[in-house]
Amino acid sequence: MSVRAGIIVTGTEVLTGRISDLNGPWLSDQLLKLGVDVAHITICGDRPADLTAQLRFLTEQGVDLIVTSGGLGPTADDLTVPTVAEYCDRELLLDPELEEHIAGVIRRFRPDTPDLDTGPTRIGIRKQAHVPAGATALPPTGTAPGVVIPAVAGERPIPTIVILPGPPGELQAMWPSAVASPAVADVLARADDLQQHTVRAYGLHEAQLAETLRRAESEIAGLERLEITTCLRHGELDMVTRVASGNADIYHRLLDVLTEHHGREIFSTDGSTIDDQLIAALDGRTIATAESCTGGLVAARLTDRPGSSAYVMGGVVSYSDDAKSDLIDVPAEMIAEHGAVSEQVAAAMAEGARRRLKVDVAVSTTGIAGPDGGTEAKPVGTVCFGVAIEGRPTYTVTRRFPGDRERVRTLTTTAALHLVVGQLGRD
Repeated sequence: MSVRAGIIVTGTEVLTGRISDLNGPWLSDQLLKLGVDVAHITICGDRPADLTAQLRFLTEQGVDLIVTSGGLGPTADDLTVPTVAEYCDRELLLDPELEEHIAGVIRRFRPDTPDLDTGPTRIGIRKQAHVPAGATALPPTGTAPGVVIPAVAGERPIPTIVILPGPPGELQAMWPSAVASPAVADVLARADDLQQHTVRAYGLHEAQLAETLRRAESEIAGLERLEITTCLRHGELDMVTRVASGNADIYHRLLDVLTEHHGREIFSTDGSTIDDQLIAALDGRTIATAESCTGGLVAARLTDRPGSSAYVMGGVVSYSDDAKSDLIDVPAEMIAEHGAVSEQVAAAMAEGARRRLKVDVAVSTTGIAGPDGGTEAKPVGTVCFGVAIEGRPTYTVTRRFPGDRERVRTLTTTAALHLVVGQLGRD
């Protein structure tokens, strides 16, 4: 890669796990789209010495760009700007216009703030309005401005450094201004035309994919120029490939090999998810869920995206036997004869949900998520599914999933979506 970057996520609350890091992955994705390879993402607490150590490490790795997030607030533990300024040997200077801009933001959103002119609030504003000499201030999208410090060549080279706020909404809103700043634009001008392609498979084991990739190495000249990573997530296997524009033909040859060997398991070569494909497969039809072991996770997955009210009519969590009978008309004698975890009950659940919620398609899950409740005939991880589609016989299947309770429920949710798409695809 011609241009490399490092990301430093600051904040003791992130380091200790009190909140999850959303900024590192988001920034990495944005940089990749701009042709920049992210070499490292690090997390450090609100300690100047630790931040300085991270800055020194990334500089020694020869990155062209460092992006930090967090530590720009008015409180005493927000020390990113002075720490980076000291590392770059730049004096901090008060920007009076920036100070009044920040005060104006607070005045608009908190007009009753009593100490905007003097007192603790003004002291905090003035702290945020200090900018390293020679740096560019990025207008705040909350109350905290960002900063871009140009690279320095010479005996002690320092890469371009972008300092962004910690709240993800503020950081993402500020990103276009950071990218447009002269110092960052200069770095991006040297970046490759880098593309990222994602192949998604279901029912394919990592070992099988690894064997195919080993074969491809001997069949495809130049395959080493591609950066290929695989990730098993929620029961699906993703293969992400980073490709420079000049190597696109190599990637297409690799894709041909993958589809030749694993065409049945590969369900997406364009990055689309099973959620995307389910919407397309519904093609205007409506859907509902009837869930036992997943406790509403399938409905949550279906309604995760905006606009889902156009096709999701609702869901029933029929966890108990009585709920299955009372809410979606599963005969009590059927449960007594076959057990709640059975394909007969899964079919009745799906059909009952389709009737009760007046939809075209319904999917059901009933199983044993554990850790208790399994038998020799139906061990923990056994799940029965039903897919009821108007005008067709109800489809049922039984699967067994490995892992603890959380994993079984997650794998069941993914499987339910794949089953619906598979059955709709038979139209």
